[in-house]
Amino acid sequence: MGATELWLVRHGESIANVAAARAEASGAERIDVEYRDADVPLSSDGERQAAALGEWLAANMGGRRPAAVWASSYLRAQQTIDIAMQKARLALTVRVDDRLRDRELGILDLLTSHGVAAIHPDEGARRDWIGRFYYRPPGGESWADVALRLRSFLRDVDLYDDGECVLVAAHDAIILLFLYVCGGQTEAQLLEFAGTHSVANASVTRLSRPAGVGLWTIESFAETEHIENSDAPVTEHPGETNENGA
Repeated sequence: MGATELWLVRHGESIANVAAARAEASGAERIDVEYRDADVPLSSDGERQAAALGEWLAANMGGRRPAAVWASSYLRAQQTIDIAMQKARLALTVRVDDRLRDRELGILDLLTSHGVAAIHPDEGARRDWIGRFYYRPPGGESWADVALRLRSFLRDVDLYDDGECVLVAAHDAIILLFLYVCGGQTEAQLLEFAGTHSVANASVTRLSRPAGVGLWTIESFAETEHIENSDAPVTEHPGETNENGA
């Protein structure tokens, strides 16, 4: 038997999310961010979204509650869960795991869709031919690579958190790939879903598996009611700006 519930949280809005949206809208080729990806912090709105998540966790303490918490090794995910847990007065140790980090984009990192077309047009064409799932930018990862990380991670969750409800703080591509791995989806099913759904910042996606074995069921996807009921805005920045058209 293994874990029975997964609550998947995307980090709150980051300053890179804001910078990427600004760069795309202006037609710029590069995203102006002074931090490496692992060190990008939350924006002020992202901090408010994380606090709203904490209020939601506190309100749910009377029912099912997380018994374990895992977070991406990237700062924005750790900030999100730290703020939320403090707000909810949830006293659990956060297990930081680099298998939950965002997808690495290699030479396409910090490029907008305009930048990819201008600077690496051959890579854009190769991506279009191979497809979003299997395309690996030089120095980066494909979605299939990230799925392998998550299969390994889930084995450890089942080892450490047998029968438990587990809270995971990560990134939008990671959450979409959890659905692929946990639900036994095909490449086509994942890409169809990803093409019509987005993972809002600080949203909650819940998966369940009451028997603790086998495939998971999606109970809810990218819930944002806790943010809508707060003073924080709902934001839906795509995490891979330079792949919007893929």
